[in-house]
Amino acid sequence: MSTVVMRGKKYEFIIKRKNILIKPYTIRFDDKDEGQAWCDHLESLLDAGIVPEFLQKHIGRHTQSPIQTLRDLIVEYKIKVHIKDEDVDLLNRASSRSGDLSLSDINYNWAENWVAELKRIYNLAPSTVRKYVGAVARCLDWAIRKDLIRVNPLRVLPKGYSRYTEQDKKESGGIKVDVERNRRLGEDEEKAVYKVFSGCKPQDRERPLQLKYKAALICIFELAINSAMRLSEMYTISLHQVDLNKKTIYLEKTKNGDKRQVPLTSDAITSVNTYLYQVSQSDKSMRGFNHEGGLLFPWWDGQQTKQSLKKTTAKLSKQFKSIFDHAGLHDFLFHDLRHEATCRFYQRTKLSDVQISNITGHRDPKMLKRYANLRGSELAAELW
Repeated sequence: MSTVVMRGKKYEFIIKRKNILIKPYTIRFDDKDEGQAWCDHLESLLDAGIVPEFLQKHIGRHTQSPIQTLRDLIVEYKIKVHIKDEDVDLLNRASSRSGDLSLSDINYNWAENWVAELKRIYNLAPSTVRKYVGAVARCLDWAIRKDLIRVNPLRVLPKGYSRYTEQDKKESGGIKVDVERNRRLGEDEEKAVYKVFSGCKPQDRERPLQLKYKAALICIFELAINSAMRLSEMYTISLHQVDLNKKTIYLEKTKNGDKRQVPLTSDAITSVNTYLYQVSQSDKSMRGFNHEGGLLFPWWDGQQTKQSLKKTTAKLSKQFKSIFDHAGLHDFLFHDLRHEATCRFYQRTKLSDVQISNITGHRDPKMLKRYANLRGSELAAELW
């Protein structure tokens, strides 16, 4: 915003713009309101990156682009492009660590050194390194399209760049490898979870676990192991997305940003029907909830904001962690139910990889490779 001072009988307006004007621009008016209106218009042009010719002549040189560093680029990219929440988090961290890097210094040497830094200083797992590189690479792709840089060195990194080299191991003091969770839900463990739902007191506890909205917790647990839906995909479901006649739930927005039609097993349909009946009959476990806002479940406030979704996910994850702990499953996470459901699709059906990926929403076929091994094990058990 411009600064105004009195110079005799005139009002002098002073306009400053870091990274655009190399020195303040001043102009005088007899009428203060007229001067303010003129300056407001000029500042709106500068905010849009437009420098009038008279201002360039006054300064005596052409201005530079306000986007000079990686931090500037990331800020502009987040404003102009709709990106995934995961990319926002990764870019914010990259900005805080390497934001002062000049765009003119983005070259292949920087790319190699940055990847080495992610491993040697921050000791990140290879999969996390790839996520960082992917997020920043997409930002640099956009910068090329906007003529802000000429090359994207992250796109020419060699295959296997995220794996730890011998030098990485020495300088990091250790080695990180990608860890795939293979935690399955055993039959006895599933029974133990249902005992907690039924109000049984574990031997090592003083009292049974008190569960608010217990019917909803049971339903979302059963949907998870029968559909492989993610936690956030389920608690944001609206009633209009559920079509029990067609045996489907339509997901309007998923983690990958895609839409997905999820077919329901007979067990899932029974679970949803039971839950809907309990709510309609004002079951005491669902007291205070009657599908407000058209939502299937009671925990989310319906706000499509990052803060609201994170808060709901954290709350439910904590609730289920407590349930699993009371059931004796101390190393079990809610997301493991997605793994369990995918395993069951392979073990109990003859669906192809493509058909299963359409249900689960896995984009990368590599994500399903380890599940395919289960089908081989089942077949081996039938051989002589």
